[in-house]
Amino acid sequence: MAESVQLPVIDISSSDRISTANSIRQACIEYGFFYLINHGISEELLQTVFDESKKFFSLPLEEKLKLSRKGDVGFAPIYAENLDSSSTSKGDLKETFHIGPLEGEESRLNLWPSKGTPNCLGYNLFFTSILTIFIKISEILPSWRMLMEKYYKKVLCAGKELSSLIALALNLDDDYFEKIGASDNPFGFLRLLHYPGEGEIAVSDSEVVYGASAHSDYGMITLLATDGVRGLQAIFHNKHKLLIVVYKSVCKDKYKQPRTWENVSHVKGTFIVNVGDMMERWTNCLFRSTLHRVMPTGKDRYSIAFFFDPNQDCIVECLKSCCSESNPPRFPPIRSGDYLRERINAAYSSSK
Repeated sequence: MAESVQLPVIDISSSDRISTANSIRQACIEYGFFYLINHGISEELLQTVFDESKKFFSLPLEEKLKLSRKGDVGFAPIYAENLDSSSTSKGDLKETFHIGPLEGEESRLNLWPSKGTPNCLGYNLFFTSILTIFIKISEILPSWRMLMEKYYKKVLCAGKELSSLIALALNLDDDYFEKIGASDNPFGFLRLLHYPGEGEIAVSDSEVVYGASAHSDYGMITLLATDGVRGLQAIFHNKHKLLIVVYKSVCKDKYKQPRTWENVSHVKGTFIVNVGDMMERWTNCLFRSTLHRVMPTGKDRYSIAFFFDPNQDCIVECLKSCCSESNPPRFPPIRSGDYLRERINAAYSSSK
């Protein structure tokens, strides 16, 4: 049985920004994960978002498929994605709904269940011994879009504040990521996730199943809210060490064998924050983009991830504060949008 890791806790509201930045630096070097408190999102709002997410995922599959993924937004059913292309699994045991940027051209691509979905009937709401009541989706989710947009904007604000503290943690000006076009107009995605419980999906005894197979996140930082059901695990090879071995333009420690997985516990009122691959590239592997996964537990599990990623046109290249003659850049410069597109396409194509 996996042990639970004790992650650092970062107070984003602290008036001592330098001390907070130093704590973030240590957490990102040693773990690539930390808990974030006082982030500005109330427990009431978060619980309402979870409730509305559960309502959506409780709809019949045929109704959810009317909002099927187009581009990077909308609904994706179980097994649509495989985050570990080396896995023999037919796909990850989860269903998702993605909401993209709320401003600019991308905002028009978002799909919403509350309006504009013709002939949608919802089931599964109220059961009595006498009859089942059928209610239209618009009646089930009357304020779904307004609520998700509110939550998106608040987490986006938390992400921007966190990015400024990360800049300080890297001995940069606190507005550095804004100046280079990363966080002034970030490419943020809200991802609602449902991992089915025992008995909901038939799985053979010989089949290897993951809620989310082993992966590192692709972008800058991820802010994750969980519902308290266990399942999230990560590998912390670099825990309590400051030395990172690099080989063939990847952080070799990430793929060290054997893999020892540790549970990442739910802590009420916090976000679980983890570093993404682009931040690892920016920092020349100083900050860790840690491998993690979600294991099935036999219970329904819900989580809400916010991917705070750079503007698509932002060029991600090694920071001057993270390289030297003895420690040259390990990755070539990349355009953020191109890198994300390649990684996302690979995850969905490998499940087929």
